[in-house]
Amino acid sequence: MKGKMKTAVMLGIGKMGFEERDIPETGDDEVLVKLEYVGICGSDMHYYETGRIGNYIVKPPFVLGHEPGGVVVEVGRNVKHLKVGDRVALEPGKTCGKCEFCRTGNYNLCPDVIFFATPPVDGVFQEYVAHEAALCFKLPDNVSTLEGALVEPLAVGFHGATQGGAHVGQTAVVMGAGCIGLVSMMALKAMGVLKVYVVDIMQNRLDKAMNLGATGVINAKEQDVVNEVMKLTGGFGCDLVIETAGTEITTEQAIHMARKGANVVLIGYGKSGMMNLPMSLALDKELNFKTVFRYRHIYPMAIEAIANGKVDLKNIVTNIFEFNDIQNAMDFSIHNKSEIVKAVVRISK
Repeated sequence: MKGKMKTAVMLGIGKMGFEERDIPETGDDEVLVKLEYVGICGSDMHYYETGRIGNYIVKPPFVLGHEPGGVVVEVGRNVKHLKVGDRVALEPGKTCGKCEFCRTGNYNLCPDVIFFATPPVDGVFQEYVAHEAALCFKLPDNVSTLEGALVEPLAVGFHGATQGGAHVGQTAVVMGAGCIGLVSMMALKAMGVLKVYVVDIMQNRLDKAMNLGATGVINAKEQDVVNEVMKLTGGFGCDLVIETAGTEITTEQAIHMARKGANVVLIGYGKSGMMNLPMSLALDKELNFKTVFRYRHIYPMAIEAIANGKVDLKNIVTNIFEFNDIQNAMDFSIHNKSEIVKAVVRISK
């Protein structure tokens, strides 16, 4: 497809603008997708606010956004499983397929991954994107492209639940009720965990957790979190903790509230990356620690869970911004973090 498209670009810290760029050409193994919705991720906000995450440094003009859903408008000659008009969720990371991690199925650990909105790779706050067809997953008729854009964070939640060995009969606690905390809670419920409690300091997020199916919530501003979990579990502690807040205090609480032999899954990234933790207690309990980096082999499972009503993904969205309002979308997301659970940009209708 020949022509021009509108692209939102980060021009500097705290500054967005628009550029007109060529619609990308479609490779033989690719599809061209007209994007309808793109989620605003915490990493997008961090790049926008500070210009970097670790060694990944933004060099403007840079395109943010890596949570896309849209409609196929062009198909490469080798593509057989998709056609024009199919609605798809796009997995944003293209891996090399050759390294030991790719060959053993752990492709999320590929050192040569090309991932949307991870400098220097542009993201998808734009009208069209050409992407590997194998990374574009067709959405069932009852799953919208808005939900398709949210499959990416949901995949993180499912990967965390899988890392923790989630199953029927467990009592689980999710630390943090932001987007990743809520999708982790929903993933746990979808995988059969009947008792899932959510901890946060923001009551509006805890209310959202209850609305989305949490068994109960704990406001850490008002309650002693560890004591409450102990009461709820008859003094034994929980079987599984998924930590999404990325703070030292919540990770320490996870160690204290976990029962002996429990699994603790760490998803949240702390600002410094350094923590002082009671490791002697963790050893005494023989806790099993797992960590999460993105996800692998999750998109089909996540889409099926949405289609079957196991996950109420649409209701996680609290704010939808129009594409032309991208500056306000980013500013509002930065300055109103306590109000927003999940914000999405509507690229086209």
